[in-house]
Amino acid sequence: QIQLVESGGGLVQPGGSLRLSCTASGVFLRVATVAWYRQAPGQERELVATISSTRPTNYQDSVKDRFTVSGDNAKNTVYLQMNSLKPEDTAVYYCNLYRTHFWGQGTQVTVAS
Repeated sequence: QIQLVESGGGLVQPGGSLRLSCTASGVFLRVATVAWYRQAPGQERELVATISSTRPTNYQDSVKDRFTVSGDNAKNTVYLQMNSLKPEDTAVYYCNLYRTHFWGQGTQVTVAS
C-alpha cells in the first residue's frame, strides 16, 4: 500500500523559510517523479515543483529561485525547501506521485506577519 505523508508546514513571517518533507511507504521515491502542489483557499490546486527519478527538477515561475526540491533516497523522502516566503505562498501543500492518484494528506503553510 502506497502512502505519502507530508510534514513541516507552519506559520512563518514574510521572508522566512520552511522545509516540507514528503515521506513515502510502499514505493521507492527514487524511481518516481514526485510533485508538490498547493491549494490556497478558494483557488484550484496548482503544481509547484517536480523532481524526476533522474533528479531533474522543474518549478512554477512564481517560486523559481525561492523554492528547491530535492530527495534523500536513504530516507525515501522528498523535500521542498521554501525561502523568501510571501503571503501569496499561503496554501495547503501536497505531495503527489506525479500523474497518479497517490496524494499525501497535505500540510498547511501560512505566511503572515
